[in-house]
Amino acid sequence: MSGAWDGEKYQERFDALASQGEDVHGEASFVMGLRPRSVLDAGCGTGRVAIELARRGVTVIGVDGDSAMIAMARRRGPELEWLEADVATLDLERVFDVVVMAGNVPLFTPPGTEGALVAGCARHVAPGGALVAGFSLDRDYALPDYDADTMASGLVLTDRYATWDRAPFLDGGTYAVSVHRRTG
Repeated sequence: MSGAWDGEKYQERFDALASQGEDVHGEASFVMGLRPRSVLDAGCGTGRVAIELARRGVTVIGVDGDSAMIAMARRRGPELEWLEADVATLDLERVFDVVVMAGNVPLFTPPGTEGALVAGCARHVAPGGALVAGFSLDRDYALPDYDADTMASGLVLTDRYATWDRAPFLDGGTYAVSVHRRTG
């Protein structure tokens, strides 16, 4: 896939927020609360979350289908493993304690392929592991659809929040962070 995004401009936004004192690592902090040893950052973009998780001692692999985003991730974290691939068809033949989709990943998937994206993530979740996803609810992929896709992939909803800092989720909210686990 060619670079549909400008990885440098995308990263500049987060760099500017960080330089203003904003915490740009809420997703990584959330994931760390699950105490993972290994994480697959699905739809990793420029690697912001993966790099922070690695800095905190987690083994992490980042994957994204956009060449410009992966190129930026490789420049920012050359010591990490980055894969340019479609998460929906990805099969690394291994599992992770956590698979995270931060940054509205399901909303950037072509309409009608969200279930394949979720299945691609789910096949990498270890027994007892979690799929964590945060995305806006004001678009075409509704929570009931996401929950049905995760259930069809063998995952069960265990927690849902309105933000990455675990604010309670209320019906009618515009953003959700969901934790689905593989039981057994």
